[in-house]
Amino acid sequence: MIDRWNKTFAMIRMSLRSLMLHKLRSLLTVLGLVFGVASVIIMLAIAEGAGLEAQRNIESLGIKNVIVRSIKPSEEDRPERSNPNRVLEYGLTFSDMTRIRDTLDTVDTIAPFREFQYETRYLEQAMEARLVGLEPEYATTNKLDLARGRFIQQSDLANQSNVCVIGSEVAQRLFRLDSPLGKTVQIANQYRFRVVGVLAEKMSSAGAGSSLAAQDFNRDVYIPLTTDHRRIGERLISRKEGTTKVEKVELSQITVQVKEPEQVKKTAAAIKSLLLSTHEREDFKITIPLDLLERKKAQERIFNFVLGGIAAISLLVGGIGIMNIMLATVSERTGEIGIRRALGATKSDITMQFLIETVVLSASGAVLGALAGLAAPLLITYFSGRETAITFWGPAVAVGVALATGLIFGIYPARRAASLDPIEALRRL
Repeated sequence: MIDRWNKTFAMIRMSLRSLMLHKLRSLLTVLGLVFGVASVIIMLAIAEGAGLEAQRNIESLGIKNVIVRSIKPSEEDRPERSNPNRVLEYGLTFSDMTRIRDTLDTVDTIAPFREFQYETRYLEQAMEARLVGLEPEYATTNKLDLARGRFIQQSDLANQSNVCVIGSEVAQRLFRLDSPLGKTVQIANQYRFRVVGVLAEKMSSAGAGSSLAAQDFNRDVYIPLTTDHRRIGERLISRKEGTTKVEKVELSQITVQVKEPEQVKKTAAAIKSLLLSTHEREDFKITIPLDLLERKKAQERIFNFVLGGIAAISLLVGGIGIMNIMLATVSERTGEIGIRRALGATKSDITMQFLIETVVLSASGAVLGALAGLAAPLLITYFSGRETAITFWGPAVAVGVALATGLIFGIYPARRAASLDPIEALRRL
């Protein structure tokens, strides 16, 4: 046993000595694996980071939520085409909300709201913001946190109070370093609301096509829904080129939170059936964040597979490079092989020596590539701001494949070296 270990260590020393005699060639040989391993780790880190960011956006909508959104009819479906003075009435109503709450026993919370884009002003500072009339449940279903003050309460709805809660960007741009609490903001140059709360900064929610636009909660101004209907009314009047258009929308969106995630899809189907029975046309759209999340995860798996396949080509090229160099080494060291065979070295000894050299090259490339691959995502995040995420299996797979590739491509040169005829090899000295 001791002799076997001594023999193995002697082979390792001989292999390392052989590689160190040609430092530049050895370095160039492992570069292919270095770039291959690093590219696998970097691509998977970028893909994982993008996937996590998208998943967080979707999860921020609530995996137990069903989002029902009012949709303006297309030009062909609008009744005012024949009568321009007719009010365009569409979308969700308070009656819809009441029916959903009273009919479906899977519903836990309902959060309706109505939104408009208005200029918001405090003294000389002004900005475009989204004015949202809502009920207190909105903060729960959308996972909003307060930085200071309080949120809209039931007493505000009951009293139709002229109070508001503003987003973090609204607070920064309108009040600078002043505290917004207790101050009065002006909306659309005619409505005034007293600030009672400021939201903590929140990442914008993901959009979902035409059914659900991306929402920047930091630019919102929240007021009680009853105050919204009393002061702003249900009709939105717009004048353009001498014509007046009047739209009536009671609610822009209803977010229905169910009791369990398993009930989401069944509840969404029931809501759609319930609304279709009372609406003349399908002027609403139902979005299920859970469905979006599942589709995104499936897309991410495919994306990771494609990126991994592309990066694996670099590992294949690196393996071919190792095989080419080892074949050249066999031809270069034919005389040495002949001498060792003449002194009693077996075919397995020759094979083992060349395999050790291959493993050393592969391991060096894998380690250097892994170090570069682990460092690069941090630099990408630092300089570009793009999120990256390194998982354990990314570097593990890259290093494992690199070692396997080097070993597989090293077997043929090793066996070729071992199969040389000792007499013919000695003639090349």
